[in-house]
Amino acid sequence: MRVDQYVQGQACWVELASHDAVAGKQFYAELFGWKSQDMPIPDGIYTMFGLATDSGEGQDDIGAAYQMPAQMAEQGVPTSWLVYFAVDSVDETVKNVESEGGSLSMGPCDVGTAGKMAMFTDTEGAKFAVWQAGDHVGSRRQGEHGTLCWVELASRDPESAKAFYPNVLQWQSQRGDMPEFEYTEWLVAGKPMGGMLQMTEEWGDLPPHWMLYFCVDDCDEAAAKASHLGGKVCVPPTDIEKVGRFSVINDPQGGFFSVITLSQDLLS
Repeated sequence: MRVDQYVQGQACWVELASHDAVAGKQFYAELFGWKSQDMPIPDGIYTMFGLATDSGEGQDDIGAAYQMPAQMAEQGVPTSWLVYFAVDSVDETVKNVESEGGSLSMGPCDVGTAGKMAMFTDTEGAKFAVWQAGDHVGSRRQGEHGTLCWVELASRDPESAKAFYPNVLQWQSQRGDMPEFEYTEWLVAGKPMGGMLQMTEEWGDLPPHWMLYFCVDDCDEAAAKASHLGGKVCVPPTDIEKVGRFSVINDPQGGFFSVITLSQDLLS
């Protein structure tokens, strides 16, 4: 499905900061069938990931990747995905984040005529970004193999997050249907678009973070392919009742993400 606009609070873009962007580009192209287009920027190359258009010419952008600066990699910053949420006003969001105890880590800044962005950390240190669209709305495709379909916050203090994000991004929250553990769903305009689970001692020293889920036609096939391409399957394909089948994967550079085959009930 092609997307022409996003409303306040929806996940609208994903971006990979990689220790080896060239190798990462190849991995994701083979795993998801993504096309790519390299764009020169002052610090190097910004690669736009996309899916082929219906006409077969060009691509519909769905995300991006860039080479992490060597200094950051040497400091131990891992390869990682970043999610952007659509906002009506970046400047207003900056005020809201700071008033709720989060912090601004980059921006706000204009990206030519494409739009305006800013990056933040929430009250627990989880990183996210926001996008005020200009000429570029964000990801142009949804609901297809290789597209973002869910975002999930791993939090050590869910009650704090349930206060922070609704005040910052105007989300609503509700308890999810997960009988084995407490799960929170994030809603935009009354529709679930993401979730949150509480981190336990089993998570070790892993910091709070956002997990990205990409749709795939066959979870088992995608996990096996990722492993063949040099990735690591951290959580093997697992069924989630009434939701689908998912797997958590680390790419060859260490960036983690999830793939999921959604149940037909959710797709219908």
